[in-house]
Amino acid sequence: FLNIDIDASTLVDLGKPTVDEQQENNYSVTTDLTRLIRSIEPENVTISVGGEIGEVGKTNTTPEELRAFMKGYRAQLGEGVTGISKMSVQTGTTHGGFVTADGSIADVKLDFEAIRELSKVAKQEFGVGGIVQHGASTLPDEMFEMFPETDTLEIHLATGFQNIIYDSPYFPKELLDRIYRHLVEKHADEKSAGDTDEQFLYKLRKKGWGPFKQETWQLPEESQQRISGALEDQFSLLFQRLNVENTVELVNKYI
Repeated sequence: FLNIDIDASTLVDLGKPTVDEQQENNYSVTTDLTRLIRSIEPENVTISVGGEIGEVGKTNTTPEELRAFMKGYRAQLGEGVTGISKMSVQTGTTHGGFVTADGSIADVKLDFEAIRELSKVAKQEFGVGGIVQHGASTLPDEMFEMFPETDTLEIHLATGFQNIIYDSPYFPKELLDRIYRHLVEKHADEKSAGDTDEQFLYKLRKKGWGPFKQETWQLPEESQQRISGALEDQFSLLFQRLNVENTVELVNKYI
């Protein structure tokens, strides 16, 4: 509740002649929502607010776009209002990963030099904490060591954890089959043209948690233990590769 990401990046109009005009709808809406958040945030609390430039899964963000967004955003926000502390960008990923026809995840070429450059611009020129990387959880494990090296501030990882649960041999097949049938019956209109059944189910299975929440929370004890163990192994690996080990004192001090 104390961290809100504003994503108005889909309002960017690349048909406009200048980068500032392309980003205007984006930074105007982000400005309005920032003001709203500041007007209702709890006393003595500063909500961490993030903005977004490049739409995830589309063209990579450039430093020029970041500068145009921040200059327009700051001009509209004015003095006396605390602005955003982080900026989400597009550098080659998509939410949930790029899904091939058989439902597997394709290899991704992530532009770490773009992350490094955008982080530098965000921090040095605008005093923003840094860059946020979406759609990172399905990347190869060896890539994660690059995020601290390129000053990435935050990465989003949900899909990879979801996959560990759904794909576990200890997740009941009968339950997974029922979840898939539910998705086909209730969300068929969300199937993209050209998607295979496997691609459709992979992209939509995040919508299976709500309707089947009680059953997933009440899995057999062995299933819970085995799946939890696999998740813990992945958490440990990520903590090591993202260089956030031995930070409990920092967390206690600042969080």
